[in-house]
Amino acid sequence: MKKFKCEEMMCGHCVSRIEKALTEAEIKHFIDLDSKTVIIEGDEQCVVRASEILDDLGYSLVEMG
Repeated sequence: MKKFKCEEMMCGHCVSRIEKALTEAEIKHFIDLDSKTVIIEGDEQCVVRASEILDDLGYSLVEMG
């Protein structure tokens, strides 16, 4: 499990776009709009894939401690 900051995530529509894309890719995740965080569960391959998917949508992930 890794936790990331996603500063570009501003509203419920952003959350919906990210949620849909990660769900379709079968990547387990948790999104919190208030803290602008995305938690990815799985191995490093899942994390890399999630990062690529979000990048394609125009969002960047910055790993948090």
